Order: sequence, then structure tokens, then C-alpha cells
Amino acid sequence: MLLDKDRLFPTDPAVRNLARSLYDDICDLPIISPHGHTDPRWFAENKPFSDPAQLLVTPDHYVFRMLHSQGIPLEAMGVPREDGGKTEQDPRKIWRLFAENYYLFRATPSRIWVDHVLQEVFGIYKPLSAETADEIYDHIDNCLTQDAFRPRALFEQFNIEAISTTESAIDDLKWHKLIQQSGWGGKVVTAYRPDAVIDPEFDGFADNVQKLGEMAGEDTTTWQGYLAAHRNRRAFFKSFGSTSSDHGHPTARTENFDPSVAANLFDKALRGECSADEADAFRGHMLTEMARMSLDDGLVLQIHPGAARNHSDAIFTKFGRDKGYDIPSRTDYVNALKPLLNAVGGEPDLTIIVFTLDESSYARELAPLAGVYPALKLGPPWWFHDSYEGMMRFREMATETAGFYNTVGFNDDTRAFCSIPARHDVARRVDSAFLATLVATGRLAENDAREVSYDLAYRLAKQAYRL
Repeated sequence: MLLDKDRLFPTDPAVRNLARSLYDDICDLPIISPHGHTDPRWFAENKPFSDPAQLLVTPDHYVFRMLHSQGIPLEAMGVPREDGGKTEQDPRKIWRLFAENYYLFRATPSRIWVDHVLQEVFGIYKPLSAETADEIYDHIDNCLTQDAFRPRALFEQFNIEAISTTESAIDDLKWHKLIQQSGWGGKVVTAYRPDAVIDPEFDGFADNVQKLGEMAGEDTTTWQGYLAAHRNRRAFFKSFGSTSSDHGHPTARTENFDPSVAANLFDKALRGECSADEADAFRGHMLTEMARMSLDDGLVLQIHPGAARNHSDAIFTKFGRDKGYDIPSRTDYVNALKPLLNAVGGEPDLTIIVFTLDESSYARELAPLAGVYPALKLGPPWWFHDSYEGMMRFREMATETAGFYNTVGFNDDTRAFCSIPARHDVARRVDSAFLATLVATGRLAENDAREVSYDLAYRLAKQAYRL
């Protein structure tokens, strides 16, 4: 076995037995995957995945950033270059490189995810290494030729009840349209991601805004036309099942400007004349505008702030965005969110889900905010903290002030499709361990723990994201 059956449970035998019992109650619940970055084209076309490297190595920034940190070029892992330069095209060579360096992932979340995929998805019980690389590659490669390993079949095998992808506001959603037309019963919805038309510092911002207007049939050279275009596109996304918008901003700043001030900022943004502070202010004001639109159309508002994106200029130039060089940064929430929360934070019908990469803010800022504002909920540990340690720290720091019911369960936020059940399994084990410890220390009754474990694994995500 690659996986210990009691992994992530407490070491005290009595508490471990209770954690195992709690986990056994919830481990087979359907998966609600309300936020992530899987490719809707997989489900639209339902073609076989091409090879083990393209499935498990090349698209996974958790994997290639670790290898790259040890001096292995991204080109050697087949990561495509923006400039069209040469990268490794032989999937077996990429896989061998991964296998030879698999020891680098010891005690990381990636190790437990990949081992889970190997054992539970592909029935492999030998550790991955240089010696077993070809044997395991051949086994997975053979599996991928079978209908049981096509995207829709895996979706059903993973017991996914609903999954949300994430598309730009100026995406035509053609793959979601094909899914709708296919007659397949899997629930794959989209999420409205307007960064390209909200962030004045986004490449091609003015052109993107023009395209937004063309797609919406609105004059986006005017402030009112621009807002109307967003309303139009949000409605279009809702027609493809969208229940949320998603905003990946450098900071958590929000603003609530007078319309004339916002219009002037928008005009400067279109002309490319915004300073860095003005660009941040415009992004912040647009979060408040998006929240107001959510009061009308019901979309859940997600804020993913605090990543210093594309930290390496050289990698960004050569490979583009999202290539492992996004780094967590300190984030203020108390002052940053005040304009938004003063405007709409008391609205019980609005759901604003805030994430953080700055763990120091959980107990000091986020839990107290979510513990009083009706609209505000805490997203689960995200990205760098999607781990046993990160999840446990989150529960320990947030529960005392926000409780369980101002959080929204778990989401996997992944591009790596086959890791979805692994990630949810980790979350369910960690929550079972945390709840068992509360019971063992007299802070929670066992019957309450069983109710909470169900809510954390399933109900809260389904309810918060309106799925």
C-alpha cells in the first residue's frame, strides 16, 4: 500500500479510533467542487487524456515548481513557452524525470495527492521511483486508452456531484455550451472571472474592455455602459450554471466611490494612465460594484487576494502567467474590506467568501470579521496551505471566533483533475481529526461532531455556493 489507512489521524489510540469513525461516516459522500480550474473542454469532448505526463506532471504547478526549485528547467517538464521556444515533447522522458526526483516531494501535500491517484485511481501499489518509472508509466498509459478513464467516466467514478470551472468574462463558453448540448448528466458549471476587464494592470486591459462591450452589446467606453456589460455577461454565465464570481486581486482593498469618481478612474484606466495606487483603487471599487450586482443576480462573490503574481520577470517573459512564481504576501483585511462591508456586509442574502495566503490574519482579522458580518464567510485554506498543517491551523485559529458555520466547507481549487478526490479525502481526514480532538477534550459532543463532519464535507459547500 502506498497510503497508510490511518493517515492524518491523531496518534492517541482512543482519539484515532474516534477520528476514524467520524471519517468512515463521511468518506463516501459526494464531492462538491465549487471552485477550481479544470478544463471544461475535457468534459465537452470526453477524449482520452493523452499520456501520464500530461495528466500528472506538465499542467500541475505544485509539481513542476518543486522540480524547478532544484534546478530542473521548466522546458524539461514540457511546460509550454510563450515565445514558442523548444520544450520537451517526449512524455516518457518527462515522466522519468518526475519519477527520478519524486523523493523531493516527501512529506508534502503533492506526495499524498499523487500517491492517492496512483493507488486509488490506477491501482498501483509500488512506490514511484527511477526503477519503477517505466512500469508505472506503461500501466497508466494503458489505463488511459480505456473508456473507464475518460473524463466523464472519471467524473462519475470520483462521485462528483457538481464541479465549477473558472472562465474569463470574455470567454465565449463554447465548451460549456457543448456540455449542455451533449445530453450528459454531469453537473459542470462555470464561474465569472472578470480580472482581465477589471484590473487596469492586466495585459491588454483596454482591448479586453472593448471586447467585453462587443460581446455584451454595450458601449464600454462609458462608465454606465461598462457596468451594463458586466451585468449582461454575468447573466450569460448564469445561463451556463454559474453560481459565483471570482476575483484574484493583488490586495484585499475595497472602495465605495461616488459614481463620478469611479467614472473618472475608469476613463484613466482605459487611457492607460492609472498609477499603481489608482489601479488598486479601481479594482477595489469594482469589488463593491460586483457585490451590488450579486444582490441582484445571486452570484456568490469570491475574493482571492494576496498573491504577488509572476515574481520572476524572466519566467513570466518566457512562460507567461501561472508558472509557479506566485508568492504569498502580507494582506490587510480589517481596513481593506471596510468599504465593501460598510456598503453591503449586513445583507443576509449576499455571500462574500474571502480567502487568504496570509495565515497570520485568520485569528486576528478574518475570523472576527466573519464572526459578525452576515454576508462574510471564510474560504478554506488555499493554495500554499492546502495541506494537513494548513487545514489544521485554519480550524484552530478560525473556529474559536467564527465557528464552523461562517466557513464554507472545502474546495480543491485545482487544475489537476485526478487529484480532486485525493484533496477532498485529505480535508475530510483533517476535519475528522480536529473534531475527534474536540470531543476527546470535552469541547464538543460526539453527536454534534458527526453532524459537523457531514456539514464540513458536503452541506456547507453546497449551501454556500448554491449548488
